[in-house]
Amino acid sequence: MEKEVQKFMYEVIKKNPGEPEFHQAAQEVTRSLMPFIEENPHYKYFKILERMIEPERIVIFRVP
Repeated sequence: MEKEVQKFMYEVIKKNPGEPEFHQAAQEVTRSLMPFIEENPHYKYFKILERMIEPERIVIFRVP
């Protein structure tokens, strides 16, 4: 199970570099949910964890 958490966190860190607070929060949630997801594979099929870490909105702007 820990291997699955590390694999998932590697992808999270790669996608969101430089955000240690977010990484910590995502890791805590992943560790608590991974046993449940392993017991219920249909949640893995629907990529519930991946959906949970996606932001609802992204605001991007430039200041010249």
